[in-house]
Amino acid sequence: MKRIQTLAVVIATCSLVACQQGGGQDFMGNPTTPSSGGVSKQTMGTLGGAVVGGVLGSKVGKGTGKGVAIGVGTLLGALAGSSIGASLDRADMQYYQQTSQQALETAPAGQTLPWRNPQSGNSGTVTPYNYYQTADGGYCREYSQTINIGGQVQKGYGRACRQQDGTWQIVQ
Repeated sequence: MKRIQTLAVVIATCSLVACQQGGGQDFMGNPTTPSSGGVSKQTMGTLGGAVVGGVLGSKVGKGTGKGVAIGVGTLLGALAGSSIGASLDRADMQYYQQTSQQALETAPAGQTLPWRNPQSGNSGTVTPYNYYQTADGGYCREYSQTINIGGQVQKGYGRACRQQDGTWQIVQ
């Protein structure tokens, strides 16, 4: 049942993103059109935020209200993700991703690693917590993060699991 709900959130989110009109910008600021295949950072933020919000909503809601909680979580996550995605540029994402990988791979539980893009001034932190082993033998870590864009701080929490190639992938 949990997988069906998660799949429903992902499908709904992808459907919403697919309806987006062209005319946005890609990571480098180049215009995108419906046929260009370019995906803006705002679209990626919207998609990621919606998925995380929907998953969190599924954990909050109970019984018949669970569907409403998933829907509200998806919408709130999409709004937050869209805002962050509109503000972070490609270099910001590179600083964030490098720090996240380093924190998840090597930082002791509770140690906060900062990142900062000197060109944009955007910054943030990643704090990993204890490792744990999954039923299939993989390793995961919960983490918290902050992202500071123009003085506006956004906080997030999630879980990442180590992939076979050694990289960490956010799973929640």
